Amino acid sequence: MGDVFIIIIGIMSIINFALLVILLTGGTSSKLIKLESKLESIDRGQEKIERSVLSQLLEISNVQQNQLDNYAKQIMLLSQSNENRLEKMRETVEISISKLQEDNSRKLEQMRATVDEKLHATLEQRLGESFKLVSDRLEMVHKGLGEMQSLASGVGDLKKVLSNVKTRGTWGEIQLGNILEQVLTPEQYEKNVAVKKGSSERVEFAVKLPGKSDHNEDYVWLPIDAKFPQEDYQRLLEALEQANPQAAEESGRALEQRIKACAKDIKDKYIDPPHSTDFGIMFLPIEGLYAEVLRRPGLCEALQLQYRVVVAGPSTLTALLNSLQMGFRTLAIEKRSSEVWSLLGAVKTEFAKFADILDKTQKKLQEASNTIETAARKSRNIQRKLKNVQELSVNEAACYIEEPDDTAEEVDSE
Repeated sequence: MGDVFIIIIGIMSIINFALLVILLTGGTSSKLIKLESKLESIDRGQEKIERSVLSQLLEISNVQQNQLDNYAKQIMLLSQSNENRLEKMRETVEISISKLQEDNSRKLEQMRATVDEKLHATLEQRLGESFKLVSDRLEMVHKGLGEMQSLASGVGDLKKVLSNVKTRGTWGEIQLGNILEQVLTPEQYEKNVAVKKGSSERVEFAVKLPGKSDHNEDYVWLPIDAKFPQEDYQRLLEALEQANPQAAEESGRALEQRIKACAKDIKDKYIDPPHSTDFGIMFLPIEGLYAEVLRRPGLCEALQLQYRVVVAGPSTLTALLNSLQMGFRTLAIEKRSSEVWSLLGAVKTEFAKFADILDKTQKKLQEASNTIETAARKSRNIQRKLKNVQELSVNEAACYIEEPDDTAEEVDSE
């Protein structure tokens, strides 16, 4: 309706605009009068239309207001109904939730009681096992502490022993002797041997290498001497632990000089070809010391070329002695092979004699077999001829035939 009113007002405005244009363009007075009358009539008609439109608008607004009031009442009723329904639903949900909470609380209480019971039993069992394990471990730790104390005292005693030069040398000699005893037989090495002719110096151990014959004076000795420069090696280890390169270098040079001095001592005292080999073995009883000597550049080569000395640690010496042992076994097999060949020749000769004896025995057995066969044949002939003769009883036969005396038969057999 508002749109219709706007359209009418627009039409009236167009008419007024048209009349104004006519007036401006000029017209006669009569026409103007007619036009004014028409305009008045148009104005009156416009007023009527406006009044009609206003009345319709009022009616429409009243109708709309009534509809709005009805809608508001319906919405209010609907909201009240929804509130009542929501309240009922809330009460129902609250009751259901309270029941569910009570049920859950009851089940949770049952579960808690079951879990508490099982947890308590499991906890007691685990705690008992843990306490037992801790007790056992504490007892083991106590034993270990006792062993550590005894080990510490043993280490202290070992440190005291190693601080003495003579005792330290004895310890290296004992270790060297144990290795030789494990690898070689007692006949393959000797202790405290005077290798060099005309010298009273005796090497700790010397391995017997075979010479031209099996006599003692033809043995070639391989001298093995144990050396243990602990002070220089200990100073080197301390310098390395302190990360002091200058002190480590100085200690390393001092260790090299000490090793060279030991090698020179072995060369001057114990190497005397042809009574000994043209080289000797310096035994270092600690693998760390042996590894340090190998690590020094050019030291082992200088010892071998200049002093004719080979450096060996416990594992290296064991491998070297095993190689010598294999050589000893090969040489023994070569020496015994000629004896085995002679023995086989003697066995062959005796076996020929034994074959002759077997032939003679076979002939004798054949003759005895023939004799027995002849006796059996004659016995059968005698039995056939005596077949018709009456047999006597045993007692009667004994009266006619006396049994031979066993003693007389034994004498005759002798």
